[in-house]
Amino acid sequence: MAERVLVGMSGGVDSSVAAALLCEAGYDVVGVTLNVWPERDATQALVEREDACCALGAVEDARRVAAHLGIPYYVVNFRDVFRRQVMANFAAEYARGRTPNPCVRCNQFVKFDALLARAVALGADYVATGHYARIDRDAASGRWRLRRAVDRQKDQSYVLYVMSQERLARTLFPLGGLTKPAVRALAERLGLVTAAKPESQEICFVPTNNYRDYLAEAAPETRRPGPIVDLAGRVVGQHDGVAYYTIGQRRGLGLATGEPLYVVDLLADENRVVVGPREALLAEGCLVEDVSYVALAGVDAPTVAQARIRYRAEDVPATLHPAPDGRVAVRFAAPQRAVTPGQTIVFYDGDVVLAGGTIASRLDAGGAGTHAGAALARV
Repeated sequence: MAERVLVGMSGGVDSSVAAALLCEAGYDVVGVTLNVWPERDATQALVEREDACCALGAVEDARRVAAHLGIPYYVVNFRDVFRRQVMANFAAEYARGRTPNPCVRCNQFVKFDALLARAVALGADYVATGHYARIDRDAASGRWRLRRAVDRQKDQSYVLYVMSQERLARTLFPLGGLTKPAVRALAERLGLVTAAKPESQEICFVPTNNYRDYLAEAAPETRRPGPIVDLAGRVVGQHDGVAYYTIGQRRGLGLATGEPLYVVDLLADENRVVVGPREALLAEGCLVEDVSYVALAGVDAPTVAQARIRYRAEDVPATLHPAPDGRVAVRFAAPQRAVTPGQTIVFYDGDVVLAGGTIASRLDAGGAGTHAGAALARV
C-alpha cells in the first residue's frame, strides 16, 4: 500500500507542483487548504487579493489542481489557531516594542503542528508543503537535518528552524532540490492552472502590506503617543506609539535635528522611542530566547556558526555561548547593524540549519544602546 501524504495546497504554483511530484512518486496524495481567513468585513480586500496565499480564490485554484491530479481535496478550518497563535501574537509583540516574524509562528503552530494532527486523523504518514528547503538524516548523529534549498534565492530554511525532530521525520519538501524556474516549467508541462500565478505576500493577513495600518485597526490600543528621546534622554520629538516604529528606522520620525537619526531602541514600558546616530545601531551580539535545536542537540560550550539575523541578510560568523534559562548568547565576529528584538535569528553550518530562536535583546560589551551589555562582557 502506498504511503499517504497530506499536502498543504495554498493555491499557488509551488504547492501545486509539490502535490504533482508526490503523485508521480507514487504516494497516496490528499490535498488540503488551510482556512485561516479572518471573518471581518474590513479585511475583505485581503481575501480577494490574488497574490495572497490565503485568498479565497486560492480554494478554487487548489481545487482545480487537485481535480486535475485526481486526488481528494479538503478545506480545513484553522481560523482559531491562526488568530490565536499568529495574529494575536503579531499585535502583542509590536505592542512590546518588538518586531515579530509571523511566518515562523504560522509554520510552527499552523502549517505543521495543526496540519500534522489533521494528518493523523486522516491516516497520513507524512505532511508536505511547497517550501523551498531540504530534509535528510545525519548518519553519524541520527538526527534529522534541515538544509537550505538548492535555489538560494528561494530558500525558506530561515522560517523553518522551528521544525523539531518529530516534525522533520514526518515532513516532505518536494521542491528543495529544484529552482523556481524549473518549478514554473514543470507546472506548465503538467498543465496546472497555477503555472503563471504571482508570488504570495509574506504577511497574508495584512491587506495593505503595511503593518501599521493593520495595527491601527486590529489593535487600536497600540496608538499611544509619547516622547522620542536621544541617547542622553533629551526629548527631541513625539511618536504615535512604540508599536509603529522598528529598530533601524530613519524615515517618518518627523525630526528636524540637523543630522540623520535612527530608531535604536523601543522602550515599551516607558512608552519611549530612542533615537541616535547610525553607529548606535551596531551590536556586538545578542541574547536569543525560545531556541529551537535542529542539527544541534544543544549548546553547552562555545559553538562556531554562521548567523542570519534577517531573512534577506547575509550570513555572518558568530560564536554561540550557553546562557541562563535555556537561552543562548551570541557574539558576532564583527558588529552587526539593527539587531532587532522579536526577529528571528538562525544559525547554519554551511547549508545545514543548526538552530534558531528569537532575538530577546542586543548585547554590547560597552553597554551603548542596550540594557544587557554586561551579559556579553561575561562570555
